[in-house]
Amino acid sequence: MDLELEKEWRKVLDLFEKEHGKMDVSSVLFLIGIQEVGKGFLKLSKDKKIEVIHVGICAVLEPYGYYSFLGKDEDGWPHFENNQKLPALDSDEQKKILKEAIISYFDNQGLI
Repeated sequence: MDLELEKEWRKVLDLFEKEHGKMDVSSVLFLIGIQEVGKGFLKLSKDKKIEVIHVGICAVLEPYGYYSFLGKDEDGWPHFENNQKLPALDSDEQKKILKEAIISYFDNQGLI
């Protein structure tokens, strides 16, 4: 386990857990997606929630060159272009990359 990564990840979780309860990578990506969509509280279907998580993934991986922001559609939803495939990773490696990207996202916003 990468202790520095887990220390920084704890800072991210501390931003949300008081208000939202126990969080994991997917729930943080959902909140990032909601922020990126920029519409505040929305009643969402299960499929739309998955789309919101995908927006969160695209937003945090954009600085790494995996996605490029294309703009927003007529409904205000952000769209991204996939620039390169993510390498084949097991679930622990995926979580590690996403945690690093999420930490960087919040660090760049000055929140941690």
